[in-house]
Amino acid sequence: MSIKSQSSIFTWVSGVLGGLMLVVLSQGVTVAQNLVVETNYQPLNFFQAVFLGFVQGMTEFLPISSSAHLKVVPMALGWGDPGVAFTAIIQLGSILAVISYFWQDLKTLTLGMVKAWHTKNYDTHEFKIGLGIIVGTIPICVVGLSIKAFVADYDSSVVRGLSAIALTSIIMSILLAMAEKFSHPKRNFDDLSIRDGILMGLAQTLALIPGVSRSGSTITAGLFINLERSTAARFSFLLGIPAITIAGLVELRDVLTVNVNAESIMPLVVGTISSAIFSYLAIAWLIRFLQKKKTWIFVWYRLLFGLIILGVIFFN
Repeated sequence: MSIKSQSSIFTWVSGVLGGLMLVVLSQGVTVAQNLVVETNYQPLNFFQAVFLGFVQGMTEFLPISSSAHLKVVPMALGWGDPGVAFTAIIQLGSILAVISYFWQDLKTLTLGMVKAWHTKNYDTHEFKIGLGIIVGTIPICVVGLSIKAFVADYDSSVVRGLSAIALTSIIMSILLAMAEKFSHPKRNFDDLSIRDGILMGLAQTLALIPGVSRSGSTITAGLFINLERSTAARFSFLLGIPAITIAGLVELRDVLTVNVNAESIMPLVVGTISSAIFSYLAIAWLIRFLQKKKTWIFVWYRLLFGLIILGVIFFN
């Protein structure tokens, strides 16, 4: 698919998401009265599951926050909040997509690390990147488990409110703009090091704040350390595989423990499949887009997204 064709697809997708933001504005009273996420999973119908899988897939890897859109979009459409469990589990579809897309990279890195371990040659490029991914995953695991263990009712707290999502979206748009403006993207995938994994891993912990965007925080960090845009995205996706997988599997275990009927399981299956398809398309498009273009479209989108939500809250 040509860059021109992919740009046309993204223009269409942006239009859909932009239209959804207008729906948020028109449904201001309803949205403003629901500033806190419901933690209980609510079964969805087939169409809702497919559509939310689309939203997850198209926003997980674009630097615009999937958690924010999975909160705002269903509320704007009058569906209520699908719940933290649904949101986390359909991320497994995104994981299937990113593993499929980067299968050859993952195979090369794994075999390279095994070879480096046996030969005790730890200076290879594959070992450094693989270790960078492992070390970079530790911060979000530690912080995430700490929050789950010590912060009571985190999922239902005000930190997950629309106002918080709006503010973090605006802040992240500003940070991405600064990275785009002041960085000097020149380092490619062959220049990655363990240090890059640590720095981007630390940035990844910000994704625990709804509205930040895991890919947004890591791509922004990648630009600040002068990685080429497509390299920053590529490494961001690889770095996210362990974290998103762990989160999804934990939630899946909890849901299967208390919800084992077809009514609750089928929407999860449908949403996950939909998420996998659209995640793959989003990954393929973004990698190619960032080889030629800058990230300003995401800067302006996130800024507008946050301002519209704040406007809804303020005027209602």
